[in-house]
Amino acid sequence: MEHLLSPATLTELRRPRPYPAVSVLTPTHRREPDKAQDPVRLRNVLAEAKKQLEADPAVTRERRTDVVQQLEQALAEVDLSHSEDGLAIFAAPGEHQVWSLARTVPERVVLSDTFLTRNLVAAQAAESPFWVLTVSADRISLWSGGGERVAEAAVAGFPLTRSLEPQDVEREERVGDVPSTFRDEETRHFMRDADTVLAAVLRSDPRPVYVAGEQAALSLLGEVGNVTREAVHVPHGGLGHAGAEAVWQAVRPLVTAEDLRSIDAVTTELESAKGRRAYAAGVDEVWQNATAGRVGLLAVEENYRVTVRDDGGDHLVPADGDDLDARHDIVDEIVEQCLDTGAQVRFVPDGTLAEAQGIAGVLRY
Repeated sequence: MEHLLSPATLTELRRPRPYPAVSVLTPTHRREPDKAQDPVRLRNVLAEAKKQLEADPAVTRERRTDVVQQLEQALAEVDLSHSEDGLAIFAAPGEHQVWSLARTVPERVVLSDTFLTRNLVAAQAAESPFWVLTVSADRISLWSGGGERVAEAAVAGFPLTRSLEPQDVEREERVGDVPSTFRDEETRHFMRDADTVLAAVLRSDPRPVYVAGEQAALSLLGEVGNVTREAVHVPHGGLGHAGAEAVWQAVRPLVTAEDLRSIDAVTTELESAKGRRAYAAGVDEVWQNATAGRVGLLAVEENYRVTVRDDGGDHLVPADGDDLDARHDIVDEIVEQCLDTGAQVRFVPDGTLAEAQGIAGVLRY
């Protein structure tokens, strides 16, 4: 299952497909007893997708057979033992993808000529993605982080590796002599190359950056680099060849501290916006401004969900889950709309926006 969504991947997911492009969404669970229902629920929603394909006169027999086969292959790739809060399966003629989401989704089956991506967009925004660069003398790796995890990102040539000279290996093995490994010119070039490649990654997928390594390595990066000089430095050795859990534990305290500072900054900005009458609160008011492209900063409580109906008037109407015309993921629609118009989106702990009923925005004009 896929976990990490980049802007390039999202662009690819959004491109038109030959009809039918099938999107299957279902909530999943991390723990028992709710987790026990996930396999049955998944089989049922996929059965509904096949039923809709069978009943759609616009779907030829050949394409129906192809897409059903793609759905079955996707099902075989689902690992519910490591499920999170939601699952998205996309299938179209000749392709399928499975995405695990750290954000719940409504149960839905949609046949269209594009995949339904708004829930993926909102899930990624809620995770507050970041990069971690782990540095050692012979290996520099890039990790994609978000939520409570990191995963190594094999992008733009990462990981960068090189062979150390025998004397360098001996030097590294001698306790207390590690800093000398970072004094030669070849190592300076190695570090400079990593900074250059990271700059390219940030141009296509800008995120906060944490750089973890021996203090000597961090100092050298500060001398020879540009983007790494501005990153949050984490003095922690032994991560050059470490696994995901070790990397996450090394950066976790700093990530948590940055998240708290970000929440404070968001609430301060919202208060300031009230004073200059550039503030919107509540799902209806925020939705209207998001649709008009007026939201510059959107703040949403992490678990805020509301079901509404759009009757074509000026306001959203509250609805219940049994309403066939209900829009169950209006919050995720707002998040996607705001990101599409260049707004910042920040998710904050539940209760932070109590006065705004869970969602608020700073307006551009």
